[in-house]
Amino acid sequence: MSQLLLIIKREYLQKVRNKSFIIMTFLSPLIFTGLIVLVAYLSKINNAEKQVISVYDETGLYANDFEGYENYEFDYVSTEKEFAQVTSQVVSSEKYGLLYIPNEPVTKLKDDVVFFAEDAPNMDVINYITEVLENKAFESNLKNDGVSVEDIHKASTSVNIKIENFNGEESSKTANILKLVFGGAAGYFLMMFIIIYGNMIMRSVIEEKTNRIIEIIISSVKPIKLMMGKIIGTSLAGITQFVVWLCIGVVLSVVVSTIFHVDLSTVETPHKAMLENSGAMEAMVQDGVIEFFKLPLLTLIVSFLIYFIGGYLLYSSVYVSIGAAVDSETDTQQFMMPVIMVLMLAVYVGFFTVINNPHGTIATVFSFIPFTSPIVMLMRIPFGVDLWEIVVSVIILYLTFVGVVWLAAKIYRIGILMYGKKPSYKELYKWLKY
Repeated sequence: MSQLLLIIKREYLQKVRNKSFIIMTFLSPLIFTGLIVLVAYLSKINNAEKQVISVYDETGLYANDFEGYENYEFDYVSTEKEFAQVTSQVVSSEKYGLLYIPNEPVTKLKDDVVFFAEDAPNMDVINYITEVLENKAFESNLKNDGVSVEDIHKASTSVNIKIENFNGEESSKTANILKLVFGGAAGYFLMMFIIIYGNMIMRSVIEEKTNRIIEIIISSVKPIKLMMGKIIGTSLAGITQFVVWLCIGVVLSVVVSTIFHVDLSTVETPHKAMLENSGAMEAMVQDGVIEFFKLPLLTLIVSFLIYFIGGYLLYSSVYVSIGAAVDSETDTQQFMMPVIMVLMLAVYVGFFTVINNPHGTIATVFSFIPFTSPIVMLMRIPFGVDLWEIVVSVIILYLTFVGVVWLAAKIYRIGILMYGKKPSYKELYKWLKY
């Protein structure tokens, strides 16, 4: 046990004292925050710049229908001018575009309205213009049929469907979105952590093997202890780096918001402004906060830690055995592809099956397969999973980890002393039988 602790300490200190590790630990949050600030600043500039669209309406029916849409303004041009003259003025003044509405009945404008622009226009504004024209045609058809538009608006109503299980527990669309966000973020974060720090462990093994340091270390330490020490030590270094990133990121966010007066929330979606104007965004945020505290946070956190540790240890064992089997990082490609493919499969299964049916057959089966369960089950748990499923899945995961460690130790024991030969899958199978 003392040897294992010494190896863990050595691996941890070796990683955290490395100059590149220190530089990237403190530089990465600065770069990431800088990119967010830059995007927020550019978004602010983009929204401040008004784009003018000239409207040449020969019908004279749309004078009050096109209003300011986001950062677009509509300039109504007099139809007393020739269309060619108006087109020339729009081009010379470098306006965003020209909307031409011919003098035809509203109900017959289906294919005759034209939007002229120097470059490809924003499809959101095209959709907005199309919606206005369609609404006008719809109202015109109602009037022609003797139907009152006001009566139609009075008769229309909205329905808010409540979501509730058979035990009387209420839910909502916002709650389902929060569950999806938590599950997706947890699964994606685990995948990225495995790839980043699994590669770090693999490179560490390759480096020691190349420098022949491993021959000296292995003379006094059992291979399995050395392997586990590398996995745990590098994992602790990765967690340390992540915690530092989180702390620096929070501090930088506060500093940027208070000192430089840059609101990071200005990185907005195309229709955020419309939601804010209508008050829907504020209601959504309030509903989100209420639903967040209704979630089983303790269960989610505990489950995340259990699957995070199990999944990372499982894949780290695979990364260590790959590092021991090869002489250079270039030779790892043939072994890395299956690992990456399995991780990607877990993510895609999670997103494309858990979203539609978190308790379906596919989602359930993949949440028991140990190489996909850490990601898929993390995505399912927020939607409510029976305790026995979680217990069985965790048992299978950790038993598989023990089995993979045993197999990886066999490969590690032989591979770290093997030089000058590119191993194949057939060769690795032979090592497992030694």
